[in-house]
Amino acid sequence: MDRVSGASQAPSRPEDHVVVLFGATGDLARRKLLPGLFHLAKAGLLPRRYRIVGSAPAAEALSDEQFRAHAREAVAEFGRSRPEGPAWQEFEAALSFGSADTDATGPLVEAVREAERAIGGAPRRLFHLAVPPVAFASVVALLGATGLAEGARVIVEKPFGTDLASARALNAAVHAVFDESRVFRIDHFLGKEAVDNILALRFANGLFEPLWNREHISHVQIDVPEKIDIQGRARFFEGTGTFRDMVVTHLFQLLGFVAMEPPVALEAQSLRDEQVKVFRSMRPLDPAQAVRGQYTGYRDEPGVDPASDTETFVALRVDIDNWRWAGVPFHLRSGKALAEGRHLVTLGLREPVLAMFPLDAREAADGRANEIVIDFDDP
Repeated sequence: MDRVSGASQAPSRPEDHVVVLFGATGDLARRKLLPGLFHLAKAGLLPRRYRIVGSAPAAEALSDEQFRAHAREAVAEFGRSRPEGPAWQEFEAALSFGSADTDATGPLVEAVREAERAIGGAPRRLFHLAVPPVAFASVVALLGATGLAEGARVIVEKPFGTDLASARALNAAVHAVFDESRVFRIDHFLGKEAVDNILALRFANGLFEPLWNREHISHVQIDVPEKIDIQGRARFFEGTGTFRDMVVTHLFQLLGFVAMEPPVALEAQSLRDEQVKVFRSMRPLDPAQAVRGQYTGYRDEPGVDPASDTETFVALRVDIDNWRWAGVPFHLRSGKALAEGRHLVTLGLREPVLAMFPLDAREAADGRANEIVIDFDDP
């Protein structure tokens, strides 16, 4: 008998890859993607041979050295690990930059070809579109026109369009170049381990799952306030607002995880199928049950229209008409420049039919009754 046959095995590494990061000079790349890629590299979860090519319009182009310095600053400010030592030197050496405009794609094509030559063999290509929705179609068309899309995969960041019509048009533009099996629409918020732990809390727990319904839960609150303001992203935010940026992406995805029925398997298609059932059970949003607002000084931000009515704060009620949640209100709230940044899901538990304890003894010091609170900032 093989003595190590039952031992846990380290995960196999992905195939060799050239990763092209569109929007490499933007806020998302600085805060999340570059630090995240270095974290994966240090953990040994990137391919053994890889290159990361940053890209942006020629007006924002960086040299290879400038891009490496940009990545170092991003990792130092937002990363889990310091950009130092052999791990950083290896990661930094894998970075390069190639600008791209619809009428000037040469620098990007050459940067990708050079990265492939450095790796050797036949590495795969992965394109991550960390750009505003208005740029998705033009970037995808560029990839098709240059031949870079051949055999490649593409990651599209949220928000995916601005409404149903634009989302359908964007789907058509993407499918003109990429087969659906090679398209990955992503909400980076779902990468939080605590978000995945909602599924474990519910479906691997014989205590909570029987209570996770309208018989025992009176209301659900999903709160994602942010301390940061728009941080100079007026061009993006004016065309998006908090509702599109946060509610129909992060908060609706959380709602789907909290409200879904048990999936037949813990895999992407099954999870998506159950979330879709939740969204189909949602009533149309009632404007009378929504509040929009702006933080003081938003209209004074550089690039913001002085008469802007773009919301930086949203609070709304969602109702789900199905057997599990009928009559249970879901309250969703998110906004910029608030007193503190939190990521909370709160489930209010119904009071017993017979109140054995006085009201003032049942209520906590802050006025709350019995609740299950999931805090995504907890370690």
